[in-house]
Amino acid sequence: MRQIILDTETTGIDPEQGHYIIEIGCVEMAQRRLTGETFHQYIRPEREVEEEAMRVHGITNEFLADKPLIAEILPGFIEFVRGAELIIHNAAFDIGFLNAELARNGYAERMQDICPKVTDSLLLARKKYPGQKNNLDALCRRFGIEHFDRDLHGALLDSKILAEVYLLLTGGQTALQLGQGDDEGEEGVSRKRPVRADLVLPVLKADAAELAAHAAFLQMLEKKSGGDCLWQQLEAAPVAEESNHAEHH
Repeated sequence: MRQIILDTETTGIDPEQGHYIIEIGCVEMAQRRLTGETFHQYIRPEREVEEEAMRVHGITNEFLADKPLIAEILPGFIEFVRGAELIIHNAAFDIGFLNAELARNGYAERMQDICPKVTDSLLLARKKYPGQKNNLDALCRRFGIEHFDRDLHGALLDSKILAEVYLLLTGGQTALQLGQGDDEGEEGVSRKRPVRADLVLPVLKADAAELAAHAAFLQMLEKKSGGDCLWQQLEAAPVAEESNHAEHH
């Protein structure tokens, strides 16, 4: 399933008090890797941005004056996210605003219809780090995510940050790209290392005691994660593949 990491910025904190979305930012992920596809739009609201909200995201009424109304951008947004799993930090806030905008503009569907699966990364963080601060800034500090310039909040920027946070929350690493960038130096000059044909690497297999200890450790992880141990799932997959391979031969 496609995953869309989504964030919004708004004129205030409550759509029921007549507040509007002024920015939507989304990044697409497939197989736990960013695809490079994004959706990003600033939106002219039908009211002024509150001072308190402006201090958070820095988006002024003057900046939004020539931006499209949300009615103009909703079709493209819906097309981009439809059918994907949404990953949102404090999902109730963003989903509440998006549903309010859909209703105002005459859409019968709600976000739960457009994207049946919504994952709240804030709830994931609270489960993993109970009793600690789990806002996006705190998680960035905890995971050592420091390569973003983030003086102010922004929907697209926060979505990109959340993508890294989500991967670390659910898998422990953002991407594994062994050797990428090692084959070429400056101006495309090759610097591949020669391969030794006579080199034989020993393969050390775990003995019975080590396998038993490993299995016990995974059972402990399975229990602590509430039956959502990714390692267990990944270890089960090759077994199924080998079994299917044997059946075909």
